[in-house]
Amino acid sequence: MIDVHTHLGNVSRNRYPDCSPITAEQLLDRMNCQGIDISVLLPLESPEVHRGWFLTEEAVEARDAYPDRFIAFTGIDPRQRCLEEQFELFLHRDGCRGFGELLNPLPFDDDRNRAIYRKCDEYGLPLVFDMDRGQLDDEAGLPRLERCLSEFPNCKFLGHGPGFWTAISGDDTRSGRYEPGPIAPGGAIDRLMDHCENLYLDLSAQSGYNAMTRDPGFTREFVGRRWERMIWGSDFLRTDSQIISVDWFRELGFDDTVVDAIADGNARRLLGLDEGQGDVSLPGH
Repeated sequence: MIDVHTHLGNVSRNRYPDCSPITAEQLLDRMNCQGIDISVLLPLESPEVHRGWFLTEEAVEARDAYPDRFIAFTGIDPRQRCLEEQFELFLHRDGCRGFGELLNPLPFDDDRNRAIYRKCDEYGLPLVFDMDRGQLDDEAGLPRLERCLSEFPNCKFLGHGPGFWTAISGDDTRSGRYEPGPIAPGGAIDRLMDHCENLYLDLSAQSGYNAMTRDPGFTREFVGRRWERMIWGSDFLRTDSQIISVDWFRELGFDDTVVDAIADGNARRLLGLDEGQGDVSLPGH
């Protein structure tokens, strides 16, 4: 099983000492308890949208300590100077395998964000984004996301966050809340997946769990159509995090082909991993 969405470090420093920084060893303990083989480490480097920090250098250091268990992404703030130079450095010197977690107070299609999409498109990399109230803003129907999916077809966008998952329903009000109740037909996510093969679904956190449990009848039909681009993740942020989606996922009741793909196979394909992990090459190279 691969967890495509985890964090380390002092990301909840406002709760210190009750909530201490997460160490690589603590994450490994959680992985071992829940049967997770590999975790993708997503830096958090934008100051306005999180309480703490998890730098790309820290993700690389943890990956180097446990190379069979961790994969490092880079998560540069797009407003930083020398963005492209840093991107290339983290990619080629440090072997980062994707970008994320992208979350900042800019519109989704802001030119500074598009510079990141352009680099991911150049190398065919996955990019995990968190769309929420006040960050990576988009309108009903997700037109900004749609433009970027079309403009950067080799960038694999992994959608995450309340502002993304509310668009699973055709009556999306852009509230950014965990909407309850039945899912109306005509949601933007379904529509975009029909004609944008580079949109993937990050199932992590309360936002993914809520989207997949609020309307069980819809979920079974939706997963039956979209499982080849669904990726399991936890969004592990604190040592006391309750990863409720593990039990939900294992109780889905789909056949082994679907479950294995969401748990492992889709992520391996997206990340360019061999079946036994081993050495990996940069996507597109």
